[in-house]
Amino acid sequence: MPNRLATAISPYLRSHADNPVDWYGWGPEAFAEAARRDVPVLVSIGYSTCHWCHVMARESFSDPALAEYLNDNFVSIKVDREEHPDVDASYLAAASAFTAELGWPLNVFVTPTGQAFFAGTYFPPRPMQGHPAFRQVLDAVVETWATQREAVLASADQIATALAEAAAQLGASSAPLPTDEELQNAVSELVAYEDTTHGGFDGAPKFPVAPTLGFLLQHPGSGQQLALRTLKRMGASPLRDPVEGGFFRYAVRADWSEPHYERMLYDNAQLLDLYTRAWQLTGDQWARIVATGVARFLTEVMRLPGGGFASAQDSESAVNGQRTEGGYYALEAEDRAEQTPPARDEKVLTGWNGLAIGALANAGFAFADAALIDAASAAADFVLEHHLGSDQQLARASIDNRLSSARATLEDYGMFANGLLDLAMATGQVHYADTARSLVDSTLDADLRFRVPGGADPILAAQGLAVQIDPSEGAYPSGISATADAARRLFELTGERRYREAAERAMSVLAPFAPERPLAFGAALAVMTQLTEPGRQLVVVSPDAGSAVSDPHGLVASIRMSVGVTVRVIVTDAQAALWADAGFELCAGRTSLRGLPTAYLCHDFVCRLPVTDPDGLARGLATAVGDSTIE
Repeated sequence: MPNRLATAISPYLRSHADNPVDWYGWGPEAFAEAARRDVPVLVSIGYSTCHWCHVMARESFSDPALAEYLNDNFVSIKVDREEHPDVDASYLAAASAFTAELGWPLNVFVTPTGQAFFAGTYFPPRPMQGHPAFRQVLDAVVETWATQREAVLASADQIATALAEAAAQLGASSAPLPTDEELQNAVSELVAYEDTTHGGFDGAPKFPVAPTLGFLLQHPGSGQQLALRTLKRMGASPLRDPVEGGFFRYAVRADWSEPHYERMLYDNAQLLDLYTRAWQLTGDQWARIVATGVARFLTEVMRLPGGGFASAQDSESAVNGQRTEGGYYALEAEDRAEQTPPARDEKVLTGWNGLAIGALANAGFAFADAALIDAASAAADFVLEHHLGSDQQLARASIDNRLSSARATLEDYGMFANGLLDLAMATGQVHYADTARSLVDSTLDADLRFRVPGGADPILAAQGLAVQIDPSEGAYPSGISATADAARRLFELTGERRYREAAERAMSVLAPFAPERPLAFGAALAVMTQLTEPGRQLVVVSPDAGSAVSDPHGLVASIRMSVGVTVRVIVTDAQAALWADAGFELCAGRTSLRGLPTAYLCHDFVCRLPVTDPDGLARGLATAVGDSTIE
């Protein structure tokens, strides 16, 4: 039996390489083999830090007898959802027809043409608590495939047709962007969801829901206060590792206890940004302590030798020779030093690295920490060197400088473009902004709608299963929200209306339902909020040739704690000229005055007189920031 997973890019796939199951990776070969043998396909989707994925691997996929049955009656495909999020999204949508308990591992039974006809998540090796054993499920699928083939194919076709119609309806839907009143209603709905005893939303399990907290921070008053209360309670809870500083993925209990101990790059990148903004709003030390701790986790635990960031750290490890989930995190710092830490998934994902790049650049500026900006620059340079092709198309993932064949998705373009813009504005290096603009341009079609450059995954596209617009956000922004946000920011930097029109058009697709479901569409609502408010742009030009975080005159220091602007560019005189030459109109004609750092504060490109007085600028900016006192 060939071992097709031994050299896979994905550590998750490689962890299954020694299974007795005859696994295929995602690709046309598996479906061709299923058609040749006339057998159904098992598409098993998971990720490397998924606890129940590990459990099912040990209980079922390592069982020789069960593996033999799988090999005789199915073609089995193993998919890393982080490497192929489009495959995961397509089959999650299909699985919703069979179970309301969606999650991972996701096991989908499909025809040789890829259409789903049954699905579930974790299946135990023996029946328990109303759940059938995995072997019982396999027996039922084999029996149904053999005796009710026409019904199976008809059902699969109906599901595929329904999904295609729903996708077409989503793409065709639109509504005006929400009004201020409708956005405030969304804030009020979130306030009503608050767990006033333990913080966060509803009961258990508890997730950080970073996109929703980001939306709330944009709304002075009850929105900001709710976000700040939640962040303060999370930062003091068992969800955060006080030794290494990172946050775990979620907590089983309402009081944030019993974490699931995997630590995800996307969670920690977004939380670093949120705690940085919380400090900028309040000046409270709890926010700074948590933010700098998360930054330390990213730079000391998650950063790889080449400069990129690993996608996740496992929940399981060996402590004193015994395999344990979370045992490592129960140890004090000196005891941890004697143990092997949980393994990292060292897959470098373009979009998630974009989140980290932006968060580190923003934190580096806020805390005047050049090391954080250097880390952001190193990660950006790594992704640009290894993931960006000469055709301006991105790769989705790499490991050890080997590129995955997986197509980049819209989230990769949007998140990476946003990270590059944050880095450009913190360092004054226009080439990062110029690349971000090229990436966004590559996603725009003639009608100013966002599309994935190069098209969808070829297998999904050929089978009619590709999800053209995936609005789901959950733990991090959707591709359409992230790319719309990058386009909005490009408008504020360039003045080119097409970017704003593209952002508005994208958000109009989500406007019919996002305000009614604020917990599920925080990132989209944050973009909508920015689009319904006037742009507040700030350019600070220094005559010095030093780094962007050096500030001998005090002007830059006066805005480190400000979040009252929608874009903020820190440049030298020479850099401002380069930005202007590259078409970033906001920087045109901006120079320092009288040898002093000079600030230009603008509202939708209408700028006030330049100022060199730090106190005067700080007073002007303060009018844009609401009351951030925690109730």
